[in-house]
Amino acid sequence: MNHLATRPIASYPTYAEAERAVDYLSDQGFPVRRVAIIGHDVRLVEQVVGRLNYGRAALHGAAAGAVPGALIGWIFGLLDWLNPVVAGVLLALYGLIFGAIVGAVLGLITYALQGGRRDFASVSTMQPSLYEVVAEEEVADEAARLIARPDGGRSTSESENDRH
Repeated sequence: MNHLATRPIASYPTYAEAERAVDYLSDQGFPVRRVAIIGHDVRLVEQVVGRLNYGRAALHGAAAGAVPGALIGWIFGLLDWLNPVVAGVLLALYGLIFGAIVGAVLGLITYALQGGRRDFASVSTMQPSLYEVVAEEEVADEAARLIARPDGGRSTSESENDRH
């Protein structure tokens, strides 16, 4: 959707329901490239996943450093003209080890510098409280009409389950 005027055609409490509505429109042959799903009232949710200590800080740092280290080592190995496969694998292994060591040291330093202010690990997500399906103004009436049908926006299995 470019910068064309849009209009809300339906609102849903979950993304899965909004996705089902757009999928239903697609199944009906509606030009879904003229539709968007917009999340409103976004909030940050930080889920605490555990306590952080020096060991875990080093482990998280090692994991974060190992992958880029291996990738950089592999790329350097590919530049070897004589025996690129062996050199690539070997340098990727060396890169993985070096990246893990550097990552672990950086993880420990970062944890130590925090001075106990953040002794937990967490995962952050953005969660909208409402999902709105909007359509370009020219096709919004047709989209709203299709979704307003009794089975509009619901999957076939759900419709069959409702009948039983």
